[in-house]
Amino acid sequence: MDGNPADFEAIGNRLGFRVAAEDAERFVLVWRGARFPAFLCFGVATALLFISVPIVEAIRQRGLEGPAASLWYFPVMNLILLGISVFLFSLKRLIVFDHKKQRVELQRQSIFGRTRLHLNYDELSAIRMGIDRVYSGFAVAGSSAAERFPVPSLRLVVKNGETVLLDRGSKRRLEPLAKHLGEVLGKPLQLAEEAPQ
Repeated sequence: MDGNPADFEAIGNRLGFRVAAEDAERFVLVWRGARFPAFLCFGVATALLFISVPIVEAIRQRGLEGPAASLWYFPVMNLILLGISVFLFSLKRLIVFDHKKQRVELQRQSIFGRTRLHLNYDELSAIRMGIDRVYSGFAVAGSSAAERFPVPSLRLVVKNGETVLLDRGSKRRLEPLAKHLGEVLGKPLQLAEEAPQ
C-alpha cells in the first residue's frame, strides 16, 4: 500500500461516484465536487459584479474619502465567493481499478494539490458494505449539533485490517456496485453491522 487511507475519508454523508469507463483492462469511478454550491457561489459572485464594479471605480476615482469607500466589502465579498466557486469546481475524486497492473488507485484533487493511494489486488481481503456514522453538518443555534447519523458505505478491506472508503450513499445504489466489484476483484462481499457510536 502506497498512501494513507485516512486521506480518503469524507465528512459528508453522500459522495455519489459514477462509472466513467469500464472495459477489460480498467474500471473507473469518478466524483466531481459539489456542483450546486459551486454554481450558487458563481451565480452570486456574477450578480455582485453589477454592484462591485461601480464601487471599485468610485473608490479608484475618489479614494477612500468618498461616499463609496464605506462599501469596500462588496468587491472583497465578490472575490471570496469567486474563490469558493473555483475551489468547489476543482474538487474531484477518482477510483481506478487497473486489471492489467492488478492494482487500485484512488485520487483526490483540488486546486491545492493531489493525494494518491495505491493498493495491489493481493493486498485486499474483501469488499465491505456497512454503515458509517457521519455528522449531520454544521451546528446552528437550537439544532442537533454534533449528532451523528447512520449512512450506508462501501469500503475496501485491506489484509492488515485497515479499510479504505470508496463511496457513501443509498443501499440501493451501493449494492450493485459492491457485487460488481466483488466479481471483478474476485473478493468476498462482507455485510457489516452499524459502526459503534
